[in-house]
Amino acid sequence: MLPFARINRNIRSLKRYRQILGTLIKYGFGHIIEQLNIDYYLELGKRIVSLGTASRDLERLSQAERLRLALEELGPTFIKLGQLLSTRPDIVPPEYITELKKLQDRVPAVATEQIKAQLHRELGYPAEELFQAFNPVPLATASIAQVHRGVLKTGEEVVFKIRRPEIERIIETDIDILIGLAYLVEKHLPGGDMYDPIGLVKEFRRTINRELDFAREGRTIERFANNFAQDDLVRIPKVYWEHSGHSVLTLEYVSGIKISHFDELENAGYDLKQIARNGAETFLQQVFEHGLFHADPHPGNIYVLPGNVICMFDFGMVGRLDDELKLQLTELLLSVFNRDVNHIISQLLYSGELHDESNLAGLKRDLSEFIDDYYELLLQDLQVGKLLFDFVEILTEYRIKFPSNLMLLSRALIAMEGIGRQLDPEFNMIEQIKPFAEKIVKDRYSPANLSKEMTRTLQSYHSLGKSLPKDIKEFINRVNRNKFKIDLEHRGFERLITDLDKSTNRISFSLVISALIIGSSLIMQTDKGPMLFDFPILGLLGYTVAGFLGFGLAIAILRSGRM
Repeated sequence: MLPFARINRNIRSLKRYRQILGTLIKYGFGHIIEQLNIDYYLELGKRIVSLGTASRDLERLSQAERLRLALEELGPTFIKLGQLLSTRPDIVPPEYITELKKLQDRVPAVATEQIKAQLHRELGYPAEELFQAFNPVPLATASIAQVHRGVLKTGEEVVFKIRRPEIERIIETDIDILIGLAYLVEKHLPGGDMYDPIGLVKEFRRTINRELDFAREGRTIERFANNFAQDDLVRIPKVYWEHSGHSVLTLEYVSGIKISHFDELENAGYDLKQIARNGAETFLQQVFEHGLFHADPHPGNIYVLPGNVICMFDFGMVGRLDDELKLQLTELLLSVFNRDVNHIISQLLYSGELHDESNLAGLKRDLSEFIDDYYELLLQDLQVGKLLFDFVEILTEYRIKFPSNLMLLSRALIAMEGIGRQLDPEFNMIEQIKPFAEKIVKDRYSPANLSKEMTRTLQSYHSLGKSLPKDIKEFINRVNRNKFKIDLEHRGFERLITDLDKSTNRISFSLVISALIIGSSLIMQTDKGPMLFDFPILGLLGYTVAGFLGFGLAIAILRSGRM
């Protein structure tokens, strides 16, 4: 049985299938649903949706706009998926990324009684026994959680981030469906396997499950706090673990001014240029020193405190860079700054992303033009985040994959640069990056680091030398016992069988209709049996049935779009 058919087929799931597919068709994506053979795989014996066309109002919108509207209508899981895809220019065209960035969580607040019930379930006591005060009016609402202010029994002012009831079950059902759809996309859409849709949905499932676990977010916040423990220019809110759990996160309430409220900052006497430098310094420390960075640094998540101190909130989405990825990013940026295309190519070859079928000459030409275009800009006008996005677009054309964490970093860099330039029109991210990048390269080639790498390499070869004789012996034994097998997979073969089945059914149907017409014509010549208007009733009945069957067959062929 196919993985798609193994999904739990209870009434709730089937209703959700109908809703998802119906919404996609409503917004003009029925042709894709038809290509996926949904009905065949669900084995329901009838269509679960009726294919139609988008309304005239929707037809005026671009396909990217219609996709955004469809995802917003489908709810939290699909909104989060769209937001993830907006960070993947390696698989999503630029016009779609522009639209997906506009996705908003437009959801009404959950009733106070339900929120207090959620607190009771998670913490084990009624809210009244845990807190002096609990503000029923939320500070913010989103598809996964909403935030309330309150006061603990000990007098500390706090904020509660509380997961919406039942959201976990909703997301679980949707992801099951997305896994099935991804399987069909990979199997039936031309070029679908190139983007690894199943892997993408699994990555999304891992990301959103981490976001649903507020205890994990609390531990992440403490990691950030430890990383900046000695830095007086950064403030990370305290986690109150005795009032937190997997669905509730209680944090210290920090009063400040949003970094995007420029007039308010100026009126309060803050130095906007210094804030821009402090914000960039804080973010680049996360990237190049800690390898753990805030992946959603929009203005609503950054406050400014007295002394130009930066305070960050909402650590549900973070990115990670290991030492190898940090070096790869650093050498890429330095190569672009130094106009060294050959070094970029060698980095891609080293990382294993380039293969024998890659058009190296074309890639080298496009990278040279890309660098020349950026060198025509003044240094202060160059945007590092946009540079990374444009670089990824070139790699995508040559089917070269880029690590997803670097996609998150590109998006975060664009946000931080935008804030920095609004605070200070002369802000230059490159000047901020260069010291970090040069330090990483210097440390990479230090004697101590080279010695560690040499030791790791020797250990790897030692392990390989120990296991190689055993592996060779096992291989020879399998060959001698006729146990050596090679599995071949016929990709797309099921689609061919399905199409042949449809074609055979139509031919059979046509033969039945032809037989009815011929038989009825013969009866009409006999002048025997019951008569109606001087014609044999059996002959008229045969013509009528043939007409209905023929009309139905014609409609089915026209709706399939394959004449």
